[in-house]
Amino acid sequence: MHRKTARYVTRTTTAAAGAVATAATSVAAAAVAASIVLSPAADASSRMDGVRADLQRAVQLNQITEEQALSFEAKLAGRILGQA
Repeated sequence: MHRKTARYVTRTTTAAAGAVATAATSVAAAAVAASIVLSPAADASSRMDGVRADLQRAVQLNQITEEQALSFEAKLAGRILGQA
């Protein structure tokens, strides 16, 4: 096999492998997006449980104070539970 032929085959094979990987990533991303869009909306109480857990984690990581967490939780509870 000539050098030019070997180089062409290598480049073509590498490009094809990259295209397959990109296509697989796109399919996986589309599947995740569809599962999010098609999943049922969480009810208000489970949303508040998630908010509470996220805020507690932020307090543990010293990203916010306990007072800030309580204030933000109260604001979100008014919005989330007010919509329910």
